[in-house]
Amino acid sequence: MGPAAGEPLLRALAARAPALPLHLPSHGRGRSLAPGLRQLLRLAPGAWDLPELPEIGGPLVASGAVAASQARSAALLGAEHCWYGVNGASGLLQAALLALAPPGSRVLLPRNLHRSLLHGCVLGQLEPLLYDLPFDPRTGLWLPPDRAHLERVLAAARCRGPVAALVLLDPTYQGLVADLPALIALAHRQDLPVLVDQAHGAGAAVAAGADLTVLSLQKNAAGLAQSAVLLAQGERVAVAAIERALLWLQTSSPSALLLAASAAAIDDAHSLGGQRRLARAQRRGLALRHRLQALEFPLVATGDPLRLVLATAPLGISGLAADAWLIERGVVAELPEPGALTFCLGLDPPRALERLLPRRLLALRQALGGEPLPPFSAPPLPLLAGLELPLGQAWRAAATPVPLAEAAGRIAAEPLCPYPPGIPLLVPGERIDPARALWLEQQRQLWPGQLPASVQVVDGP
Repeated sequence: MGPAAGEPLLRALAARAPALPLHLPSHGRGRSLAPGLRQLLRLAPGAWDLPELPEIGGPLVASGAVAASQARSAALLGAEHCWYGVNGASGLLQAALLALAPPGSRVLLPRNLHRSLLHGCVLGQLEPLLYDLPFDPRTGLWLPPDRAHLERVLAAARCRGPVAALVLLDPTYQGLVADLPALIALAHRQDLPVLVDQAHGAGAAVAAGADLTVLSLQKNAAGLAQSAVLLAQGERVAVAAIERALLWLQTSSPSALLLAASAAAIDDAHSLGGQRRLARAQRRGLALRHRLQALEFPLVATGDPLRLVLATAPLGISGLAADAWLIERGVVAELPEPGALTFCLGLDPPRALERLLPRRLLALRQALGGEPLPPFSAPPLPLLAGLELPLGQAWRAAATPVPLAEAAGRIAAEPLCPYPPGIPLLVPGERIDPARALWLEQQRQLWPGQLPASVQVVDGP
C-alpha cells in the first residue's frame, strides 16, 4: 500500500482531476507551468529545496541569485524595485500597508478588500476607512469606482482629517477593471501614495503610476500557489520602510522553490513563447465567450478574456446552486456567488473546454433555469465608514454571539465574510446600524449557508 492510499491529504492531491477544472492556479494542474520551473522540477525530488546559501541569498539579501533575479524581474515589469514573497499576495499586501503608514495612521480601503488587508491594519495598528463602491443589481457584484466616485470618497476622507494612503483593488476577482491611470493620478494630486492590490492582474498598475503593486503569480501567470511579488517605484514610499516591513512579516527561511516559481513566472510572461501561449489562450477564451453569447447565455463584460463570468441570476439560477450542479458533472468553477459564477480558464485551458462547457451549461439551464431572480439590493453602506472601536481592540475584545435580527446597535467583534472570496460585510469595530442588520438577515434568508444566523459582538453597549 503506497503512502497516498491512507493519508487523506496525499490521497486528495493524487486524485484524478475533474473533466473541466476551471479554477486557479492558472497553470491548470501543471499544464502551463513556466518552462524554467518545469525544468527545475525534473531534478531529483527535493534537490531544489535549499536554504539561503551565499550564492543564492534571499529577498532581503543584497547579493546572490535572488537579488539579481529580483532586479531582472523589476526591469521586466517596469518597476524600480521588486521583492519575491512566499506567503502569497496576502503577506505582501500586509507588508506594503505597514511600509505605507506608521501606527495610528488612517488608510482608505475599498469595501471589497481582501481580508488580509484588515489583518495588516491590526498588525500595523492602522485605522481603516472603508469606502463604498458602485453595485450591479443584476449580478450582485461590486463594480470598480470611476473618477467621479473616487473624488467623492477623497472629499469625504478630507473632512475626517489626514489619510496616509489609498488602496485600490484592480482587477476584481471577476476581472472587472477601472481606469487606473485616472484614479492614481487623482490620488497623487492630493499627495496620497497608492497601493494597488493587483493579485488578479498582470502588472498594469505599475505603468498606471502606482507607488506599490502586489501581484499573485498563481492567479494570472504561470507560478505556483503562494508565489507573489511586491513592486515599488517613485519616492513616496521609502525602500528602507518596505524592507523593514518585509523583514517583520516574511519568513526567514523562504522556500527556494517558491522564489524560483516567482522568477520563472515573470520570465515566462515576458518571453516570446509565454506571450504566444497567452495570446492563444485568450483567443480561445474570446471564441468561447462569443459561442456562449450566441447561445444566449448572459456573460459579464470583463477586462480579462480568461475570466468567464456567467450571470446566473438572469437565468433564474443562483451561482451557488449552479456551482453545486456543475461540480457533480465534472465542471469546477473558481468563484460561486449568489448571482454569478466565475470560471478561470487558465493559461492553457483544458482541451475539452469548447466541447464540454457549452454542453454542460445548456443542461444546467434546462435543469435549473426559470424566471430571472429579482434584482439584488446593495448593502446599505455609507460612502465612507470608520470604526467606533480600534480594529485590534474590537477583534480581541470579549464577545458574545447574537442573532442578526438582534444585532442592531452593537459593535462587531469579528469580520463577517461569506467565503469565497473573503470580502468582509462587517468589520470588527463597526457599529451595526439597523439598516445593515436588516439587510444581512434578509441576505441570510435568501442565501442559506452563505451567512451565519448570528454575529459576534463586543460585550457591553
